[in-house]
Amino acid sequence: MSPLLRSYLAAHRLRRGGGAEAELVFGRSKGRPLRADTLMERGRKVWRDAGLKPVGLHECRHTYAAFMIAAGVNAKALSSYMGHSTISMTLDRYGHLMPGNEDEAAAMLESYLSAHLAPAA
Repeated sequence: MSPLLRSYLAAHRLRRGGGAEAELVFGRSKGRPLRADTLMERGRKVWRDAGLKPVGLHECRHTYAAFMIAAGVNAKALSSYMGHSTISMTLDRYGHLMPGNEDEAAAMLESYLSAHLAPAA
């Protein structure tokens, strides 16, 4: 977890009345840590009050993946974070968001070869 997100969640936990030793950030008890319907209800209210169109948890998951890719997280790490069984699942789903394309790859190869190969005689 990123330090920025960790500090945000710790502040949230303290605002809710949970001390620094509290284990849960969301939810009411260990037996009922999170109810998706309650989370979505709260989220819809916040989005509505802000004049935004609500999104579901699945869209949040895709947004997380897109932000991780934009931040430069490699595909193998992202695959692990997303809980995908294989890296190919991650690449099939999010490969279009990965940096680089065919033209960029060709230019990179050309640059490498130009720098590392002796000129032909």
